Order: sequence, then C-alpha cells, then structure tokens
Amino acid sequence: MSIVVPTITAYDLHDYRKQMEQVMHFAKRIHIDLMDGIFAPTVSPDIDKLWLPPGVICDIHIMFQHPHKQIKKLLELSPNMIIVQAEANAESIKITVEGLKKTKVKAGVALLADSLVSSNRALIKRADHTLIFSGKLGYHGGSANLDLLEKVKQIKDINPKAEIGWDGGINAENIRQLSEGGIDVLNVGGAIQKTDDPEESYRSLCGLLVKH
Repeated sequence: MSIVVPTITAYDLHDYRKQMEQVMHFAKRIHIDLMDGIFAPTVSPDIDKLWLPPGVICDIHIMFQHPHKQIKKLLELSPNMIIVQAEANAESIKITVEGLKKTKVKAGVALLADSLVSSNRALIKRADHTLIFSGKLGYHGGSANLDLLEKVKQIKDINPKAEIGWDGGINAENIRQLSEGGIDVLNVGGAIQKTDDPEESYRSLCGLLVKH
C-alpha cells in the first residue's frame, strides 16, 4: 500500500524545527530536503545542526552537486535512506551510492522531470528507491505532471524490487491517481505543511489512498 510522507523543506533552523514539530508526532515517515545552493537554487541549514526525531523513519533527499562530500555527516543522523539526484556530478553519485551499499542506510536516486529512465539504467538498478520528481527544485509546491507516471513501468522493468516515490504537487485531487499509478511513497509538502491543521490534512490524504 502507498504511504503519505510529509516533507520538510526549510531554509533556516527555526523553519526546520517548526516544520518538523508540525508532523513528527503523527507521521510514520518523513522526507527531508537538503539543498546546496548550487545544484538547487536554495540553501538548507547546516547539516551539523540538524536532528531527526526518534522513532520516525526519515529519508534525506540531497539536492547537492557533489553529494559524497556530505555523506559522513548525513550518516551520523542515522536516516533510513539517502536520495541523490541523478543529474548531479556522476563520479560523486557513484561514490555515494556504492558507499551507502556498505551501510544499513538505503540508497535512493531522484530523477528530474526531463531526465530519462533509460539514461539512468545502471543507477536505478543499483538503488533501493527511485524518486520521480515533478516539483520545483528546492521549494514546496510545484505541480504534479501525471504524464510522468509512465516512468513507473520503466523503472520496474529495470529494478522490479525498487520502491518508487513521487515528489511535487501532490494534493487531494491527484493523490489517488498517483497511488493507483504505482507510487509507493507520496512525499507531500505544501498540502500538509501550509494548511491550518497539518495532522488533519495528513489523515485526509491517507484516507484517499488505494487499499491493496
């Protein structure tokens, strides 16, 4: 069954804490976006100052040009998974994924909307998770281009065991179609974080998922 995962996309520690505290008490899993200001236009707080809530599965999506330079610090946070961008520096991605394979932390890869599954076959085959990115890099919001669902089958053909995620524009109008389309992990930012009652918004979205 698909799972709704609140997203944290913060630009300072105060906002990071605020967003985290809004969801950590009810979310089973949380997705954290980190940006370097190079690959992504925005910059997230220093990794040294971040924290993850105990007892919650946390995935970290690193929108970095050279992700391997930060892996040691990220591993100290004990995340469930670290997701790299397929379009970042190729050698750095290789070092990062192969390094993660030697740990208990899962390795994920994210594909921007224009990136072809076929061009990233080796990386997808090696990764535990492939994230279809339809959002606005480094920001909450964006729109969900449902045409990108065609990538689900393409990914499964390469790696049948891969967990498939989606990031960008998920809301009450499209979440069921995304779930039906084969998305396992539905990362939701603004439709939870920017509402008057994040917990109620989360539970409402969960109620719309396809029951397998």
